[in-house]
Amino acid sequence: MSAGSERGAAATPGGLPAPCASKVELRLSCRHLLDRDPLTKSDPSVALLQQAQGQWVQVHLQVGRTEVVRSSLHPVFSKVFTVDYYFEEVQRLRFEVYDTHGPSGFSCQEDDFLGGMECTLGQIVAQKKVTRPLLLKFGRNAGKSTITVIAEDISGNNGYVELSFRARKLDDKDLFSKSDPFLELYRVNDDQGLQLVYRTEVVKNNLNPVWEAFKVSLSSLCSCEETRPLKCLVWDYDSRGKHDFIGEFSTTFEEMQKAFEEGQAQWDCVNPKYKQKRRSYKNSGVVVLADLKFHRVYSFLDYIMGGCQIHFTTKRERGETGVSV
Repeated sequence: MSAGSERGAAATPGGLPAPCASKVELRLSCRHLLDRDPLTKSDPSVALLQQAQGQWVQVHLQVGRTEVVRSSLHPVFSKVFTVDYYFEEVQRLRFEVYDTHGPSGFSCQEDDFLGGMECTLGQIVAQKKVTRPLLLKFGRNAGKSTITVIAEDISGNNGYVELSFRARKLDDKDLFSKSDPFLELYRVNDDQGLQLVYRTEVVKNNLNPVWEAFKVSLSSLCSCEETRPLKCLVWDYDSRGKHDFIGEFSTTFEEMQKAFEEGQAQWDCVNPKYKQKRRSYKNSGVVVLADLKFHRVYSFLDYIMGGCQIHFTTKRERGETGVSV
């Protein structure tokens, strides 16, 4: 079956998404990237392209590229790509890694190509986690460079969360200025491994940072399990990629909701090494959950099971028939 005929089978005549489509989130990381910078390490980002009518086009032009991870040969990207997966269709994807120069724009023309990888979306979904070598032009290996793509089906996802964090009295890690803090939020998987959920922006020269609010699906945050452990780490940003650890704390989404409702949503940001060495040590600052909004998304079946009544009328040649559900 050709790609064109498969696409026809996966779409309705009106151009609406077919029932067989599902939403999939893709998370990316790389290892052992080539170092293209003479004085520092590469500043990698990844562009996601999809094959359409024999041409490679950037997926969702405005969101088709990850953030730039500065000075890192082993980046873990916070950016998540959400794509429609049609199991009846061969959807070819291409991941291109670049050493990014200047601001993280959408064009890759002036960036150094660090390698690419091609596969189908079906292969990623089937394996859930795919690790492949990165290839340069003419099929040459980009050294030991690899890219890992993790897929998560969020079709059954029943909502998304808006979170906003701030902190106060963080440890000062800099000699001549104040710390440049950023926060990372991780989900603890069943194998106890940490999955990056979100990385905030860096707030320069500030021990009492207020980070911008962000949205994540409930599936990404905690696999729709509100008691699943979450871990937050706070770092002092370093332009060379050697970020200084400030502290951490653990929680759950259930605990976050309850604490926020009670006006007590704050946690000690603790450095375990300091806690072990100093008896008088209390914390390296306090992290506050400034805002939490949970938006639940209901399916058609949820409405029916909840007692919703639907009335509609069908027209026939000899009159109308009213139907109630």
